[in-house]
Amino acid sequence: MPLFGVPLGLKDLYMTKGIKTTAGSKVLENHIAQYDATVVKKYTDAGAILLGKLNCDAWAHGSSGENSAFGPTKNPWNLDYVPGGSSSGSAAAVAAELCLVAGGTDTGGSIRCPASFCGVVGLKPTYGRVSRYGLIAFASSLDQIGPITKDVTDCALLLSIIAGHDPRDSTSAPIDVPDYVAALGQSVSGLRFGVPREYVSEEGMEPDVKDAVERAAKELERLGMRRVSVSLPHTKYAVAAYYIVATAEASSNLARYDGVQYGYRAGNGTLLAMYERTRAEGFGREAKRRIMLGTYALSRGYYEAYYVKGLKVRTLIKRDFDEALTQCDVLLTPISPTAAFRIGEKLDNPLQMYLSDIFTISANLAGVPAMSVPCGFTATNLPIGMQLLAAPFQEARLLQVAFAYEQATEWHQRKPTLRRARAADR
Repeated sequence: MPLFGVPLGLKDLYMTKGIKTTAGSKVLENHIAQYDATVVKKYTDAGAILLGKLNCDAWAHGSSGENSAFGPTKNPWNLDYVPGGSSSGSAAAVAAELCLVAGGTDTGGSIRCPASFCGVVGLKPTYGRVSRYGLIAFASSLDQIGPITKDVTDCALLLSIIAGHDPRDSTSAPIDVPDYVAALGQSVSGLRFGVPREYVSEEGMEPDVKDAVERAAKELERLGMRRVSVSLPHTKYAVAAYYIVATAEASSNLARYDGVQYGYRAGNGTLLAMYERTRAEGFGREAKRRIMLGTYALSRGYYEAYYVKGLKVRTLIKRDFDEALTQCDVLLTPISPTAAFRIGEKLDNPLQMYLSDIFTISANLAGVPAMSVPCGFTATNLPIGMQLLAAPFQEARLLQVAFAYEQATEWHQRKPTLRRARAADR
């Protein structure tokens, strides 16, 4: 039992039999799951002890951890700052040493962003590498389950446990699972890492972030890797394409929460009135925004103009990655243009919030594996993560490079000094 006695926390999107599973939403506030997700069973069969469920942006809609119906999650490095989202509780709990490892999900950066903001390691596997049976869906063609851990070794171990084909998930890939732990410690000398030109030149990137990622690139070169310049020319369309595809799928997936069979139900009256009140009272502001955007994109007269074009752009983005990854073994980019920002800073500007995902969403559109590894700190002592990406099902290569970098640096060893929250903040 490789995880015997290991304390585990799970993002509250995983079905856990006999335990509340809320998706961070009032709609499922009192929902008790009737079965375990495949990944939950794999964790517990391996000996892990579930400490509890962890807060998240409702329905995984968010980049900051502020959209939960049960209140915002806070960053252990500074309680006035966001921990990133949507796997906010997972990253914050690992960083604060409330649990040893945690499970998250990633639809557009929801593992990698909070891992970066909280100074821990987070991995989004290849689409289809890990079963999603028992996961509450956000956008079914983009969602992926992955681990959040203190270091790369734990990340490799957890991936070895949860990866693999599952006949209950039709998108689960029937591909053998390699020994990810065995990839650690192998020399990276002679490997190539690509730095996409479009990511380096991105406007609005904080100098601390840019400098930290550049220092990480120089460290990889010192380890014997060769830097190459690559291009992902359709990056500038990624945010637009993502927020068409993702919201369309969110609109479809959230249609089932109508108060009829389970979940929150508002009053009596006519069936239509019950539908309207249930959804108006149950869904938060961000969920409503995404439902409206997605429904509009799928509506008659706009389906071809928006949704179909979004899918075509997605194909072009995938081709960009396919081409770039023939020229190198991994890609190196920032996770976010900024480090963690203050709670409330971007809540009233959804476009600015969406742009926080500009470096992470392309990996979900392309279906490639990607991870966040600590690579520095800002002048105000907030963590910075770098992003490594590889070709589909090449998680072992990602972990090999990440481990080599981690062992050559000390960023993962730094821990936050926790202070007691003010009574008014609790």
